[in-house]
Amino acid sequence: MSAGSTRDTRCTIAARAARELKDGDVVNLGAGIPMLVANYVPDGRDVVIQAENGIVRCGPVSAPGTEEPDRRNAGNLPVELLPGGCYVDSATSFGMIRGGHIDATMIGTLQVDGDGDIANWQMPGRKIGMGGAMDLVAGARRVYVLTEHCAKDGSPKLVERCTLPLTGAGECDVLITERALFRRSPERGFVLEEVARGYALDDIRSATGMRYEVAEDVRLEAYGPAK
Repeated sequence: MSAGSTRDTRCTIAARAARELKDGDVVNLGAGIPMLVANYVPDGRDVVIQAENGIVRCGPVSAPGTEEPDRRNAGNLPVELLPGGCYVDSATSFGMIRGGHIDATMIGTLQVDGDGDIANWQMPGRKIGMGGAMDLVAGARRVYVLTEHCAKDGSPKLVERCTLPLTGAGECDVLITERALFRRSPERGFVLEEVARGYALDDIRSATGMRYEVAEDVRLEAYGPAK
């Protein structure tokens, strides 16, 4: 897969995820694909994006040539500060997260399974910190996982059971990939609601390790490459 196609895949996921945000939502965007969501918030929708390193009303990624070196989100990307935005200290930022003031968080993952378990902080062979992911999945009202459907080696990231250290157990509410959107309920587990353009139900089945149901009104060609 070329770098260009990788970028298109990431933007497809981010654009579809942005449509999930509601007026008045306070949302935290994790590193990687989720940080692109700020670029696709629908016009006229009032969403407050919080960056865990201390930005409230964080805007989209800055256009080339307009970057401010001291204004970066938690993933170290240069971003805009929207009108009414401000900077806060770490205690205030994590007070918002741990105090239940975040309506939605969007995070990436290494694995997610049919129980909604998420493993996104420890990569095999690499020593990295967990950051704020555990606080976010426990503290946010809705948890969205945004990820490419398969790993670089072609293996599913949507697995029968997570084998990597967990970030949170049973925390994923909505799962969005470049191929499909799944929504989880306590009664049915994950339900396949949307299939992206260029894929069929059989494509999703063959690339997915976790258990799921298919909605009776599943929408085919429901979304596609972002513009």
